[in-house]
Amino acid sequence: MHDNGDDDTSAVMDRGRYEGAKTPWDQPTWRSEVLAWATRELTARGLHESGTARRGERLRPWSVLVRIPVEDAATTSTSVWLKANPPAGAFEAPLTAALARWVPEYVLEPLAVDADRGWSLLPDGGELFRQVLDRTPTDARAWEEPLRQYATMQRTLVPYTKDLEHLGVPSARTTALPQVFDRTVEFIHSVLEQTAPLRHPTPDVDPTTLHALRPRLLNWCAELADLGIPDSLDHSDLHDGQLFNPEPGRFTFFDWGDAAVSHPFYSFLVPAGRITERHGPEALPRLRDAYLEPWTGTGRTGKELRRALTLAGRLGVIGRAVSWGRHFPGASDETRAAGATESARWLRQLSYDDPPF
Repeated sequence: MHDNGDDDTSAVMDRGRYEGAKTPWDQPTWRSEVLAWATRELTARGLHESGTARRGERLRPWSVLVRIPVEDAATTSTSVWLKANPPAGAFEAPLTAALARWVPEYVLEPLAVDADRGWSLLPDGGELFRQVLDRTPTDARAWEEPLRQYATMQRTLVPYTKDLEHLGVPSARTTALPQVFDRTVEFIHSVLEQTAPLRHPTPDVDPTTLHALRPRLLNWCAELADLGIPDSLDHSDLHDGQLFNPEPGRFTFFDWGDAAVSHPFYSFLVPAGRITERHGPEALPRLRDAYLEPWTGTGRTGKELRRALTLAGRLGVIGRAVSWGRHFPGASDETRAAGATESARWLRQLSYDDPPF
């Protein structure tokens, strides 16, 4: 595999709104090393990079994602995806491999992973669910089956929580969530103090204001823990661009860099928000029931499951807040300040009087 270099027009680079963000892809030595690793793994599988299609490079402060067009000996063309995570998200590589063993029907099987360096080489997963929704506009019921399948996967993973933690997946169990909250507030305070000249002070990111939310957090955590639903894997960012829908009725879930071992129902927060934006809040009860269906038969009544989901909707914002601190080393002050501000805004939702669903 060739190294495109900084001025190679054969690659399409996408930095989104992070033009000034630093990633290891910008370091020639690191870039050559990761591409050499990908080349070796592709060669071992009878694949090589195509010389007739452009490579795509998606660079963000929290990940490097490279689409590599490849061919086999019969010149059959496809694409593979090379992903590199920062140290705080390096667990995604071994997690992806483990999920392919434990719940293969719901995830992609990686071609290769380097667990120590947080590198993954993944096959093409087909069409994104978002693309399907955009191409064939439909009502919110299209979400029922993916939510049902995702919940089934989570319930299957309940016995693997200790294994997940041993892989390095962050632990944010319900009983420990107040401590996760405390560490997140301290992170926000530290970063915003260091980057004060770059921002305008606003009440919604003030650490003192955030600390004042702790009592209600304690009450919700206690009530949710008492409902007795076991911890599992929380994706933490399950929107319509994080799952593939390669054929009718089949869904595969990916992009686990924000995941945690936590209450499974926290995962409903993000899709509920996206569904509400697109279809209105009236769509949520039906989809709530679809998500909760695989959790029936656990000894909890329907009323208890719905209450747990409501509490999880309040507490799930903590997982979203944590994810904004997972950057590559050397992230700019601007990037760090923006991440801390987003973390604070997620935590600020703990002050809302009305639950999200």
